[in-house]
Amino acid sequence: MSMRSSGDTDGAIAEINVTPLVDVMLVLLIIFIVTAPMITPQAMKISLPQTDPVVQRDQAKNEVLVIFKDGFMSYKGSNISELELKAFMVADGKVPHYQLQVQADEAVPYGRVAQVMALAQTAGLNKLTFITIPHK
Repeated sequence: MSMRSSGDTDGAIAEINVTPLVDVMLVLLIIFIVTAPMITPQAMKISLPQTDPVVQRDQAKNEVLVIFKDGFMSYKGSNISELELKAFMVADGKVPHYQLQVQADEAVPYGRVAQVMALAQTAGLNKLTFITIPHK
């Protein structure tokens, strides 16, 4: 059996210092915790109406359409026109269990919401859900 002396410089480092990795991961975790609430509808500057809570019965493939108080719409996170929305709804409506979730600001006139409902109906969608905030 041979032993190495403490002055031997040919040996490789066998340990990895994980302290910097843990520090970076903790910072990322804190960033995600702080930014997660900003993804809610309130962060999108719309004011949803309050209703009694409702439980969804079936699992559907949900896509979100946001209608801002000025009438502009956002679908899948990007601004969209009515013609583009109709094309997306026709294409997405062919997916089984597709459901369009509408988040309309409570200041949006009912006529604008009715236009979107009619647009969805002409595109062949049969599941349309309105997202609200439950009463506290």
